[in-house]
Amino acid sequence: MAIALYDVTVTSYLQTLSAVTKFLDKALVFFREQNIDPEQIVETRLAADMHPFRFQVHSIVFHSLGALESVRIGTMQPPPKRPAHDYAGLQALVAETHDALLKVTPDELDALEGKDLIFHGSSVRTFTAEGFLLSFSLPNFYFHAATTYDILRWKGAPVGKRDFMGTLRVKTPS
Repeated sequence: MAIALYDVTVTSYLQTLSAVTKFLDKALVFFREQNIDPEQIVETRLAADMHPFRFQVHSIVFHSLGALESVRIGTMQPPPKRPAHDYAGLQALVAETHDALLKVTPDELDALEGKDLIFHGSSVRTFTAEGFLLSFSLPNFYFHAATTYDILRWKGAPVGKRDFMGTLRVKTPS
């Protein structure tokens, strides 16, 4: 049985975005209990040469919903500068992205298989839709989701691996 492009992208985006929503909420509760201003977290970096938390969350959106929009139009370039969202704004952005992805249909996305996408970054690269989503978009999406999680964990939030994984797609008994 072949696996559809929708199944390996959108369902994965949705699983992880649901997890991100939950661990952002869980971390916020912790920060409030510890009298830690969540706005400090927004500018936190794991290393001096890495982008801050805010950028990581923006990149989750860019490499999921933004990637699908790019596939539709056939071109992608590095994202424009995003608004300086606060913690609550970042939570809302993740929720909006999740809701928008729920509207993508399997037929709509699977019909784009084989379509060319030209990436304009430090160099110009031509991908197929599936090559772009599977070799560029998904790895970036997971990297930024993991970095978002890592920053929260580093700042003491009681989140664990199960929080990151989200709801597993297990086989239901028949």
